[in-house]
Amino acid sequence: MSARHACHPTTRPGAAPRRLQRGIALVLALWITILLTAIASSFAYTMRSEALAARNAISLAQAQALADGAVERMAFELQRPKPVPLEAWNPDGRLRAWQEGDARIVAVATDESARIDLNYASQPLLTSLFQNVGGLSAEDAQAVIDAIMDWKDPDELKRPNGAEEPEYRAAGRKYRPSNGPFLSVGELRLVLGVTPALYERVAPTLTVFSRQAGINPATAPRVVLLALPNTTPEAVDTFLAQRQEALDQNLPVPMFLPAQAFATGGAQMWRIHAEATLPDGVTFARDAVVRPSSDSKRGLVALLWQEGTPALSQPRP
Repeated sequence: MSARHACHPTTRPGAAPRRLQRGIALVLALWITILLTAIASSFAYTMRSEALAARNAISLAQAQALADGAVERMAFELQRPKPVPLEAWNPDGRLRAWQEGDARIVAVATDESARIDLNYASQPLLTSLFQNVGGLSAEDAQAVIDAIMDWKDPDELKRPNGAEEPEYRAAGRKYRPSNGPFLSVGELRLVLGVTPALYERVAPTLTVFSRQAGINPATAPRVVLLALPNTTPEAVDTFLAQRQEALDQNLPVPMFLPAQAFATGGAQMWRIHAEATLPDGVTFARDAVVRPSSDSKRGLVALLWQEGTPALSQPRP
């Protein structure tokens, strides 16, 4: 063998496996690094999300407290003596807005007789409501009215187009008429013949709190005025323009002729909608129906107190 071949280096035993092991170790190290990075990123994202959720929860709690306070302030202003009529707050549907620190507050109030009482309203008024606002034919409206009357009267006698317990069983309902006054407007959804679409149309016009046979046209919204018999959308819109002009000039609200047979005065009971918006954009709305309490320590009695849907707040400039 020549010297050239004798000096050629040879691979030592075990060198290749060691290189393979080092390569595998490097790949594993890379995968572990990627895994740890992913875990760290996920942890950071989770912590950020939890921090944002906590911040939003705090903002929402602050907005809720401010909206609740706005309801109480509105009720307080409505009860105050009114030495300066133009500056007085009245339950006439006009928007009131003010600042509480950096938060923007808006609130509106109407007396509860601006709505149709489901328990006390006359049958002609309810029939007109289900025709003019509910969109039912005269025949279908009468059937719904009979079912409503059967629901709230104390007997088991079925009206010609009404429904008592046998009709509810035949329709597969697992309940029967309460045979008592409606405790909430939402209870109307249980009455046979009242579809979800019909309920959505008429519910904004109804109450169970006013205990009035008619409505107060001086504060009633457009949809309630449309429920009156012998009226038209054109007549309602004309009256609303006249009413707003009278309010702006602090003059008595004119009479709406179609409402004469169903008109009542205002009640010492107010429906208040208040919204609070914080600088970060979080908004909370409160819907309430309140009345003064005879107990001087109590102040107000809340007949309804629920979260509302923001509808008055405007984006901050």
